[in-house]
Amino acid sequence: FRRAVLVPPRCGSSDGVRGASSGDCQMLLNQLKEITGIQDSAFLQAALKAANGDLMEAVTFLTEEHAQEPAQDTAAAEPSAWEGSANAALLLDGAALNPNNKDDLHTVVFRQLESPKGQAAERDAERPQEVHSAENKNRSKRKRCEVWGENPKQSDWRRVGDWPVGMKNIGNTCWFSAVIQSLFQLPEFRRLVLGYSLPQSVLESCRSRTGKRNIAFMQELQCLFALMLGTRRKFVDPSAALELLRDAFRSAEEQQQDVSEFTHKLLDWLEDAFQLAVNVNPADKSENPMVQLFYGTFLTEGVHEGNTFSKIETFGQYPLQVNGYRNLNECLEGAMVEGEMDEETATQSVKYGQERWFTKLPPVLTFELSRFEFNQSLGQPEKIHTKLEFPQTIYMDRYLYCSKELIQMKREEMKRLKERMTVLQQKLERYMKYGSGPARFPLPDMLQYVLEFIATKSAVPVSPECVSSAQDSETTVLQSQAGSSLPYSINSNSKLTEISERPAPHEVSEEEMNLVRTCLQRWRNEIEQDVQDLKESITRVNLSIEQMYCDPLLQQVPYHLHAVLVHEGQANAGHYWAYIYDQPRKSWLKYNDISVTESSWEELERDSFGGSKNASAYCLMYISDKVSSFVAGTGEVEALPPELRHYIQEDNWRLEQEAEEWEEEQSCKIPQMEPSAASESQDLSSESGLGLLSSHSVRSLSSEHAMIVKDQTAKAIANTATAYEKNGVEAALYKAFHEEYSRLYLLSKETPTPQNDARLQHVLVYFLQNNAPKQVVERTLLEQFADKNLSYDERSISIMKVARAKLREIGPDEVDMEEYKRWHEDYSLFRKVSVYLLTGLELYQNRKYQESLTYLVYAYQSNTALLMKGTNRGVNESLIALYRRKCLLKLNEVAASLFVSCEEARVAEGISILNELIIPCMHLMSTCDICQEDLDAIEVMRNRWCSYLGQEDMDANLQMKLGELLPRLLDCSAEVIVLKEPPKIRPNSPYDLCSRFAAVMESIHGASTVTVK
Repeated sequence: FRRAVLVPPRCGSSDGVRGASSGDCQMLLNQLKEITGIQDSAFLQAALKAANGDLMEAVTFLTEEHAQEPAQDTAAAEPSAWEGSANAALLLDGAALNPNNKDDLHTVVFRQLESPKGQAAERDAERPQEVHSAENKNRSKRKRCEVWGENPKQSDWRRVGDWPVGMKNIGNTCWFSAVIQSLFQLPEFRRLVLGYSLPQSVLESCRSRTGKRNIAFMQELQCLFALMLGTRRKFVDPSAALELLRDAFRSAEEQQQDVSEFTHKLLDWLEDAFQLAVNVNPADKSENPMVQLFYGTFLTEGVHEGNTFSKIETFGQYPLQVNGYRNLNECLEGAMVEGEMDEETATQSVKYGQERWFTKLPPVLTFELSRFEFNQSLGQPEKIHTKLEFPQTIYMDRYLYCSKELIQMKREEMKRLKERMTVLQQKLERYMKYGSGPARFPLPDMLQYVLEFIATKSAVPVSPECVSSAQDSETTVLQSQAGSSLPYSINSNSKLTEISERPAPHEVSEEEMNLVRTCLQRWRNEIEQDVQDLKESITRVNLSIEQMYCDPLLQQVPYHLHAVLVHEGQANAGHYWAYIYDQPRKSWLKYNDISVTESSWEELERDSFGGSKNASAYCLMYISDKVSSFVAGTGEVEALPPELRHYIQEDNWRLEQEAEEWEEEQSCKIPQMEPSAASESQDLSSESGLGLLSSHSVRSLSSEHAMIVKDQTAKAIANTATAYEKNGVEAALYKAFHEEYSRLYLLSKETPTPQNDARLQHVLVYFLQNNAPKQVVERTLLEQFADKNLSYDERSISIMKVARAKLREIGPDEVDMEEYKRWHEDYSLFRKVSVYLLTGLELYQNRKYQESLTYLVYAYQSNTALLMKGTNRGVNESLIALYRRKCLLKLNEVAASLFVSCEEARVAEGISILNELIIPCMHLMSTCDICQEDLDAIEVMRNRWCSYLGQEDMDANLQMKLGELLPRLLDCSAEVIVLKEPPKIRPNSPYDLCSRFAAVMESIHGASTVTVK
């Protein structure tokens, strides 16, 4: 098998040409010369500099059509080793090339190609891409190794739903991404890798270095696959798995690998790793799931020197030659039959011949297309760019041993048809290329020309006066066309005696003409008929050849195209990506490093068939019906082993940490601004965690709670001035942390009074009173010192940075982040209940019973959920129930009074209150463990409405409406009641909530109305 010549990395680092050595830069320039055919070193150096040292980006610039519109992806230039050198000072047409502007580069390219040197370079290059320049123009530039700083929007690095994730290119590793993505999208392979495990006894008995390496690689591959399933990132980082692979390719470290070589190595490692799990004889691999999935067998039968032979071999990737074939079936036919197998001729003239037959096909059938060959004269490999078509479904029956007899008969028939085709084409060629000299023409056309010749009349004599007049006229016209001077002159004395457009016979009699015309016409008709018969025969034979294997008996073993691995570039430089068919979405997707985009069969054809540009398929992966029918389930992440689920959760947690850090860094780039009233007026549903996070914010509930108590935290920091000056920022943070913890602990132990609830002052008081885990308490307090809103002075900022660093050191193993989140959700709900209760009480005191009832009902329902977790989790339930009941009775009095007023508008208002507030509230009260007081209140309300029945002074229309209302009022359990949610309320600071709480409680106990601003 062919092994690719490997490519060195781009100059310097992945970020650009910074720090590049002159040797590396010269090597990249040499590669650009080989790829593009352009020999101008200064021009290539400018292209490479504008591409920030990225070889393939420079190739794209140089080979694409010269763009007229601004490019989408503008690379920022950085200082390099080239700047300041003589070569770096590249001035074309008197204008310096700006490496930050790709339009400048395209302009220079355009000018360069217009120059004689550029035209010569273009002719030398003979780039096939120019045939499809329009297609190249529309293709997006490839992005590599995107990092946070290059992605100002969350959409650039956050996964959208269950869309497949990309894979980071960490330095010429596109080959790894293309292969791994193709395998990962096989549900059966994914299931095997994620479910891989070894008994402890096997792990302990494994002593060999190779065995330990294979086990380690399987573990890294499991982690990588788990992330590809459950990550929230748009792309994953395969560095850990790649490090193990680089050891295997140590001789070519930091260089681009060949997909074929890597796939062979990968399957070998997987086979060995699963052999340990099978726990059978190492020589027996029949039970190895990797062998069962990817490996098949074929039988080779042949004759050599008159002796027949037969052998069975195993294959994984089946190699196919591309040169000389038009499509995949022709490649396979050429690979299956070599030489002459006829025994009579084999023993006489032909010394060698063989046939191959697949005896067992694997569920995943991989064809390796040999598109590289070694040029002996040049001493280097070359890529084969010829076009090769392949179908979306291929039937393998014609290559199976079980079809041998039928196929041999068809091959004999095919041989006869091709021989017949050759004879017919030779006959046709004799007609279409007639003659004995070097120039040959179609015979029917030649006979037609002779007919035209004899039909042409002889020349007509012309008088000298006419000749002279014609000469003068022609001379005048030519002079007017050529200008003042002519490169030649016409001799007015030339002896032109006759004018004739076409040659004609000098003398021919009517009898001669009729005879010749009759013969020529008859012969021409005969020949045209012969040509037509030959063409029809060729068409029929060609149709028979095309339909030779369309027999339904030979369409029983279909294989469907699953993935196409594409290589763009030359033999010693290039880029890989993959097209993979997504079974659930019923569409083709393009996997290009970190980018995964929707594609089409038409785009796949353009990029994969070859023949028109430097991109072509290098590997084809087909799958059987058995594999294609296995569709991944929706619960794959939930079915993972606990350690892999934990690994996903940890990575997603780190993503949120990275996002917050990045957001903080971005916020530090703009001046700190005081929060506006609009920003403070976010609703309580957001605070309670029920609202969706903004697309521009990844602030967690804990961050919100840190912001709420920022004044208390700032006061704690202010008390550390002495420690900060004497012992530094670490000591200051330690002092502030412990003093604040002690203060809050003592506060949580204070005996509560009706006018004071310390839980409203600080989240940690709530946690401590409810015995929250120590890790949750300490992390919450540390997060408050890391709040970005503490950027008051240098000391605050220093403490904030140290606190953030310590937060990063706390992993999910030390704090259960799900539990941490639940505690903060509970506190948010507690604050929401408190605000709703206070608002409801204030409204009740101001006789706004409709608004009050809604807040009190919602406070009661939410509070019930909290109290199920502990008595200190919520507020006093009896207090909410008391005022809900009072409010309901008052509102019922109002509705009843409106109803009996007999005014249409007031009656409608009373019915509305009953339908929208009273009946829903009664329903909610009845569904819970209702107390006797609430039962009595409901009975009082019902009696009030029942008392109107049969009143003689009540209007008949009102009696009818009352008859409609009473069934719902008396039995509302059969209805699905939805109570409108109260208006959103701006969350208050702890001090505001505490003062409101104290004021309302004093008012309740003093039985007087108070107004709280």
